[in-house]
Amino acid sequence: MIIYPTMELQNGRCVTLDRGRLDAPMIWHVDPVETARGFAAAGAEWMHLTDFDAVEGGGGNAELVEEIIRAAGIPVQLGGGMRSREVAERWIDKGAGRIVIGTWAAREPEAVRELAKYHPDQIVLAVDVWQGQVMTEGWRTASAFTPERFIEAFGDAPFAGIVVTDVDSDMEDVEAQLGLISGLAQKARAPVIASGVVRNADDIARLKYIHNIAGVLVGRALFRKTLDLAEALQVAQPGPEPVAEFL
Repeated sequence: MIIYPTMELQNGRCVTLDRGRLDAPMIWHVDPVETARGFAAAGAEWMHLTDFDAVEGGGGNAELVEEIIRAAGIPVQLGGGMRSREVAERWIDKGAGRIVIGTWAAREPEAVRELAKYHPDQIVLAVDVWQGQVMTEGWRTASAFTPERFIEAFGDAPFAGIVVTDVDSDMEDVEAQLGLISGLAQKARAPVIASGVVRNADDIARLKYIHNIAGVLVGRALFRKTLDLAEALQVAQPGPEPVAEFL
């Protein structure tokens, strides 16, 4: 299972959100570029980056995002404001390893399906769930999709992954989140990346045994220091298969 150390940017600063509330971020006073380098130094194979300014239609973090992509030393899975093919491909050209698409996928699923075919293994579907509906526009607007229908609408599109976030639970009911994510993982043809469910190493240990969960985003726990990245990477490694003793 791949650990994606996660950074979220707003106004040039690292932040985390409570229940997806863009108007009330927790600000972390760290250097974003050095933090990204630290992810690589700890042994991460990928990192995940979300630009909240782009989610709201702004471009204030664009230069910083480009610098992180150049300096991180590992591939960057980038989300935030990917509302057209032009924008998605611009970031691919700028070196993003993968592009995460949510709102645009709900609006124009066929266009996103075609983009995934043109860029196999570089497009990731975002499924943000609140009260049983897929949310768009930075978690502020409910789409017409249930998460099950949303995933089924894309059939066998060659997504690199599907990021599933239960915005409603948001760390308060991890058991409910795991139930939602594991249920969707059974229906998805692409590997599922869980988001918002890791508080400590025990949560990673549970996730890695759920069918079709191939990765997990870990952000808030790293910034709050309830989880060390090196420990998370170690726990995510496959354990030895049990071997029966010879009698």
